[in-house]
Amino acid sequence: MPPYEQLRELLHPATTALLTVECQRGVVGEDSALPELAAQARSSGALANVARLVDAAHLDGVQVLHAVAERRPDGRGANRNARLFRAAERLPVRQLVGSAAVRVAPPIEVADEDLVVRRLHGLSPLAGTGVDALLRNVGCRTLVVIGVSANVAIPNAVFDAVNLGYTAVVPADAIAGIPADYTPAMVRHTLALVATVTTTADVLAAWQWQRDAG
Repeated sequence: MPPYEQLRELLHPATTALLTVECQRGVVGEDSALPELAAQARSSGALANVARLVDAAHLDGVQVLHAVAERRPDGRGANRNARLFRAAERLPVRQLVGSAAVRVAPPIEVADEDLVVRRLHGLSPLAGTGVDALLRNVGCRTLVVIGVSANVAIPNAVFDAVNLGYTAVVPADAIAGIPADYTPAMVRHTLALVATVTTTADVLAAWQWQRDAG
């Protein structure tokens, strides 16, 4: 874990943004297309920690972005060049534009000042979505990445953030993947090489310090 003072500097509200990844009803909600992943996100406490971080970001003036994956009913523009995409077409719950499945899932609260960014293609919340421009326009230098899944979208987001010049911060208890033992191994052996790995409690404490220092 980084020294507390270093984390406070990294997470200054004026230069930090919080990105929730695929925290939508059709992925982590009660009617998920991926019930095993949804169950893990809830039982591990990751989804609750996402909600806690979003609430704190709202309180402390940290810009929140929600990255949502969706597809048109006709599939136009969507990828079909990997098993994951083809399997998604056969799932009983589809992430269709305008449906309940692509709404941000409880207990996460979406505020008026949040940015909701939707993508119709690919694996990454950043590549080809306009998120990079949005982050630069709000003065972001540090991107806190949370949500699902640790298998694909989370590492993809972290790699893209680092490639674009951002400092990536990952609260390891606010991400989830399957099986349960995969996430800590991926964090330790992969994300820790390119991102600042921390905890929800430490991020909240850093923002609380900034609030108190006021």
